[in-house]
Amino acid sequence: MTLNRSLLPLALAMGLSLASGAAQAQLITAHRGASYDAPENTLAAFKLAWEQGADAFEGDFYLTADGKIVCGHDKDAKRVAGSPLVMEKSTADELRALDVGSWKGAQWKGERMPLFKDVLDVVGDGRIFVEIKSGPKIVAPLLKQLGESGIPEDRITIICFNEAVTAECERLAPQIKTHWLTGFKKQKDGAWAPSVDEVLAKLKASRADGFGVQANPEHVDAEFLAKLADEGYDEFHVWTVDDADVARYYQKLGAWGITTNRPAWLREQLGLRKQLGLREKQHGLRAGGQ
Repeated sequence: MTLNRSLLPLALAMGLSLASGAAQAQLITAHRGASYDAPENTLAAFKLAWEQGADAFEGDFYLTADGKIVCGHDKDAKRVAGSPLVMEKSTADELRALDVGSWKGAQWKGERMPLFKDVLDVVGDGRIFVEIKSGPKIVAPLLKQLGESGIPEDRITIICFNEAVTAECERLAPQIKTHWLTGFKKQKDGAWAPSVDEVLAKLKASRADGFGVQANPEHVDAEFLAKLADEGYDEFHVWTVDDADVARYYQKLGAWGITTNRPAWLREQLGLRKQLGLREKQHGLRAGGQ
């Protein structure tokens, strides 16, 4: 993606009012783990995210046919395992028997789809963005496992494109942050969908605390974000950003988080420094590293 430079003056002019000084504190979130280098949505990718200096990682989760929760993005396993197994119609054991690492490289052979509880075990002192891919029936068991994980609630964000799921999360666990997600498509008449008014309607219907949006500077610009902020929605994150100019654009606009496949590279591009913490000690990383 190439940033339209004509948008930058407006962004800079409005950035401080949107960010309230927060533009230097973005969370760098590893999309499906450090998925540029490791097979997405695997324990290997999540562990590598910490080694690459991510503040958080994001994973996708389905409820299986036998009531367990597994990590994977697509509705089936064709892309990552060459298997026709459908996530919600298969058992966890069937899905976990698949090799979901070899497609990324021989060194990843044997990587498996992790269970939700196994993913939670590697969060450590980092943060997790839990993207729900199933319908509302997943919410209660997912929240139960989150509660049993011991991860502080302020380090968990639940995200979902389905506003009914988001609303159910808010109903059952209002103390955990939820973000409603949306992408954007340009229509034949040149208009973008959804419009800012449509986004507002979805946010209100879902009772979300914030929102996650596809990083599209042509549409999701300072004016768009200011309209949402005027209605009380100023907490947002953008995905999936592997373009430094686009990342800087949303950094200026005060994005709460920036999701990327390349956390170490993007942190360096943005000049964001890390503070020494437990995770760095665990992985032998040096304080102040990029």
